[in-house]
Amino acid sequence: VFSMDGDQGPWRELATLAAQSGNWLMIDDAHGLGVLGSEGRGTLAAQGVPPASVHIQMGTFGKALGVAGAFVGGSRELVEYLVNFARHYVYSTHMPAAQACAVSKSIQLVRVADESRAHLGQLIARFRQGAKAQGWQLGASDTPIQPLLVGESSVALQLAERLRERGVWAGAIRPPTVPVGTARLRITLSAAHSEQDVDRLLDALGVCPAVTTLGEAHYG
Repeated sequence: VFSMDGDQGPWRELATLAAQSGNWLMIDDAHGLGVLGSEGRGTLAAQGVPPASVHIQMGTFGKALGVAGAFVGGSRELVEYLVNFARHYVYSTHMPAAQACAVSKSIQLVRVADESRAHLGQLIARFRQGAKAQGWQLGASDTPIQPLLVGESSVALQLAERLRERGVWAGAIRPPTVPVGTARLRITLSAAHSEQDVDRLLDALGVCPAVTTLGEAHYG
């Protein structure tokens, strides 16, 4: 799941291409782990891609798991190589036992949270339907990362400030983080939000006039 657009890579096609060309394939699933797929197993599970077809898998213990740290997974040979030759690992302090226990417990909770993931999916659909009805331009994302595209940086900053005045926080993302002319609000939903939260966001957008350089002037 790409962090600024919320869309996903075509992993079945990528795995096929890697197999045909004899190359390794790596996924950074920081924004998919815990959110997508059965038991929150991530992007590969959501797309029905066998994990063994992706040689290196990275993820974070932050975000959905709510702790800190990260991991690199792969074959036993890969792990042994990294343990012995990855300088950032060799010369760093090991994870505290308390943190490791917290991560283990978080994984247990995430695996049984399909109901929360279903709720999150409903919130995403509710926001997209409401925002499109107001005329806002959204990215092609069905994940919790929902970019509301406005175009120029000044417009994104102005819109973010107007939402903040109404008690809604949405970060304005501008170049060089995103390409020139594609400034946006990066709206991120979570299972902790309610339908009322989404409606409050939509109400705030509905009274925020904005001029977008991606299209004609409009009132959301």
